[in-house]
Amino acid sequence: MSEAHEPAASGAAADEAEGGRVAQLKHTGLRPGWTTGACATAATTAAYTALLTGDFPDPVTITLPKGQTPAFALAYEHLQPGTAATAAVVKDAGDDPDVTHGALVRATVRPLAPGTGVVFRAGDGVGTVTRPGLPLDVGEPAINPVPRQMMREHVARVADEHVGTGAGAGADVEITLSVDNGAEIARSTWNPRLGILGGLSILGTTGVVVPYSCSAWIDSIRRGVDVARAAGRTHVAGCTGSTSERTVVAEYGLPEDALLDMGDFAGAVLKYVRRHPVDRLTVCGGFAKLSKLAAGHLDLHSKRSQVDKGFLAGLARTGGADEELADRIRAANTGLAALQLCTAAHVPLGDLVAEAARDEALAVLRGAPVRVDVVCIDRAGTVVGRSSVR
Repeated sequence: MSEAHEPAASGAAADEAEGGRVAQLKHTGLRPGWTTGACATAATTAAYTALLTGDFPDPVTITLPKGQTPAFALAYEHLQPGTAATAAVVKDAGDDPDVTHGALVRATVRPLAPGTGVVFRAGDGVGTVTRPGLPLDVGEPAINPVPRQMMREHVARVADEHVGTGAGAGADVEITLSVDNGAEIARSTWNPRLGILGGLSILGTTGVVVPYSCSAWIDSIRRGVDVARAAGRTHVAGCTGSTSERTVVAEYGLPEDALLDMGDFAGAVLKYVRRHPVDRLTVCGGFAKLSKLAAGHLDLHSKRSQVDKGFLAGLARTGGADEELADRIRAANTGLAALQLCTAAHVPLGDLVAEAARDEALAVLRGAPVRVDVVCIDRAGTVVGRSSVR
């Protein structure tokens, strides 16, 4: 990756410059897309509306967790009055080289008995969880928690609008999601190794696919540091995503222009801050990603680095784990599963990973006058490990 960079902003231009994750995305010049979770929510909303009214809204508009209201054109619709309705949308991943770009995401909605609530099913091309260590129980369809919540909220709104159930009363429906050729597409993902069998996962925490480009994103990180320095920020945070961003805002009250969306590029943040120091850098991200940094990886993308369970077992041993527990960690399905094993045994693996990641960050900084701390979180944003500031 190139080390070339634009000069730091200064003077009036710096005062007017935007900062934070939104500005970084704008600066890349890349077109964002929509997650499978957003597509599934749109298809579900259209299908349930048709089930209640007889008509499919096309395009169908949904509300994402951060308030965006994209509209999705329907690629397929089929209604069995009073029995079931199916709608589908084509996933547009924007300028991201996502293997699911162009996939047809279908949702079939069927009414259930009053009081049943919302039940999720995996149709053709959507995987099923077969191993522990994921944010879903074994046997559950691979539809992640945030997309599930989005779908629950949208069917509740549709029910309230067309049936008058009352705000927040929800709906009693079965939602079956499927993805055309999903099982084949899933072979190009990590799902088979994670024990998600039969197809793809329905994913997304914001509904938006952040387009991936090494050079553009690294350049946006540098611009983010420049803007923070020009604004006089002495404490900045490198975040792996929107959940870690929310965590550092809650923990430290940092303003938007002090937040750097580093994504998987931890090394890009550290190397640029080495040349353009700030007083303090907090690195915040998911436990599994930051375990890679702790093991010496500076690119945290799953295609270029993996969680080293042997490394985690060694760390756990330093924290009091016996050899039996270390063996179980080595055999764990995911980093989260290893963390759960240690939590049950009262071994502070989260803190140990955070401390090791901080030390790796300091090594990359090579004595630059920057104090560093690391915060590890789980998928819900709960802090599961933190280092001291050094």
